[in-house]
Amino acid sequence: MATFKQITDAAHFSVENIGGIDRTEVDIPPGVTVLTGKNATNRTSFLRSIMCVMGSDRVALKGDADQGRVELTLGDTTYERTVKRVGDGVQFEGDAYLDDPEVADLFAFLLETNDARQAAARDAQLRDVIMRPVDVEAIRAEIRRLEDEKGEINDELARIESEKRELPDLERERNDLREKIEDKREELADLEDEIEDSSRDVEQGRKEQAELEERLQELRETRSDLESVRRKIERQEDSISSLKRERSELEDDLEELPETPMDDHRDLESEIERLRSQRQDLNSEINELRSLIQYNEDRLEAEDYELLQDGGAAAENGGGSVTDQLVGEDAETVVCWTCGSSVDREQIESTIERLKDLRSEKVEQLNTVKSDLESRKEEQREANQKQRRRTEIERKIDDIEDELDRRNEQIDSLKDQRESLTDEVEALESEVENLESADFEEILSLHKEANQLEFEIDSLESDLEEVTDEIEEIEADVERADELREKRAELVDQLTDQRTKIDQIEAEAVESFNEHMESILDILAYENIERIWIERIEEGSSGEAQTRFELHIVRTTDNGAAYEDTIDHLSESEREVTGLIFALAGYLVHDLHETVPFMLLDSLEAIDSDRIAALVEYFADYADFLVVALLPEDAQALDDDFTRVTSI
Repeated sequence: MATFKQITDAAHFSVENIGGIDRTEVDIPPGVTVLTGKNATNRTSFLRSIMCVMGSDRVALKGDADQGRVELTLGDTTYERTVKRVGDGVQFEGDAYLDDPEVADLFAFLLETNDARQAAARDAQLRDVIMRPVDVEAIRAEIRRLEDEKGEINDELARIESEKRELPDLERERNDLREKIEDKREELADLEDEIEDSSRDVEQGRKEQAELEERLQELRETRSDLESVRRKIERQEDSISSLKRERSELEDDLEELPETPMDDHRDLESEIERLRSQRQDLNSEINELRSLIQYNEDRLEAEDYELLQDGGAAAENGGGSVTDQLVGEDAETVVCWTCGSSVDREQIESTIERLKDLRSEKVEQLNTVKSDLESRKEEQREANQKQRRRTEIERKIDDIEDELDRRNEQIDSLKDQRESLTDEVEALESEVENLESADFEEILSLHKEANQLEFEIDSLESDLEEVTDEIEEIEADVERADELREKRAELVDQLTDQRTKIDQIEAEAVESFNEHMESILDILAYENIERIWIERIEEGSSGEAQTRFELHIVRTTDNGAAYEDTIDHLSESEREVTGLIFALAGYLVHDLHETVPFMLLDSLEAIDSDRIAALVEYFADYADFLVVALLPEDAQALDDDFTRVTSI
């Protein structure tokens, strides 16, 4: 049995002008409360009053009232809700117990017209009813968001892993550069010592030597600038090659995407708008039918009550017995509240049944429209996604073209610089040659060699700095990879939860129904019914799989052979029990036992009294308050310890 916080205080209700109720106050203690009485004694109206203060809009005002009110006091908290007549409809105000009553309307308030109860009894789309409170589109959107985030992390980890594989080569390159720099510095130091020794032997031509050294320094710096420009040109050319490869890959991706004409998008949008409009119209029709059915049932109940009162007065005045006045030769008659004439009660009840059948047809149409609408919306999302991807690729290609133009311009500018610096180097070399003489030939040669060494050292140190920066960046990324993996693991868990959420709800609903159906069939002992169970069937491909619930009924023959039957062949009692157990499964799978303290049962006349008693005891385990409306003869079979309310 499900666990929930027990409520120990009685619930006090104060009701005015709801259904057939003029004014009443009723205390409902925790446990089972039986509203017992003949027809037209406001039992259903009181149940709808409970629904009203809980938050449901499936309630009608008293026919001659402009405003109604329901107040619930539970413990130290009071909830009050008013209903006002506004034009052809009603308006609700006040603080209800539930913020959103949709799930409770489906699985806790089990009156005769309850959708979950009727869906099972009529073999409608049971899966759609169970999943109605679940925002499937929000779950799918969250899955897409989590998948995108996980994809970004995977790309980042792949990049880090690729860079990590380069670390050994980079570290070897860094060590080689350090060794080369050290060797060059030692070579330069030896050369400087040699220059110093040679300089002591040269006392003449100091001025020429100084000018020569100045030109040599200028030559070294110019060569360094020239080499720097060459390296920049190489980097730009590498970047251009990379951009061209990226552009080629993007162009390949672009060819795989369809060029969706705008007319196709408009046609799809028009179809979605048409389906939305059709859904809205069907919702309106279903709500109008529900209100019409409810109003007629409430009026029929109220009319019976007024006839009973009038009949009693007539009897006292010698006008005959109540039976003589209410029951004709073949049928009970009531005054029609639309035309004022007396009609058979069965005729009105038959009309109500036809309205219920029409409402069921509209609900099935609505489910079909919802399915078509979801399919079109998914098609639109895919088309929009591909269009966005195409636009993004085209934008990236344009950006790459712009970047290529910019880099080509930079290369042209760098080549101009290279040409200018080459000319400058040649001019300086010519000046140096003119300044050279036999006396300075050796020392000039040493200075040239020293300048070249210094240039090479600068170049090597620049390379070392770049390699070191790259290694440090990779090492920082490698350290960050653990955090990314932890985050990816969290995303995978979240994705698993989201992807399995719908499956879990469906599986739990099927398991709950099958378990409780097996238990209740053992308790109620219907003849030759072996088993009633739901099979969860998955259809379609793995990427677009859809599920449905298929109801199975297994009977046994007199000689014990089993065969499968259809719900159409079930008795009315068996169908009612099946519908109630399906509603109980929804009540439990959506955890209403934790949030909705009231479960309401009505219109159980099709079930015999002993089975009603067993069914009520079974349901009593799952709600703080189980309120059941029964005829006196059916209520007699229930436990005497249950609370009974005989006057409303």
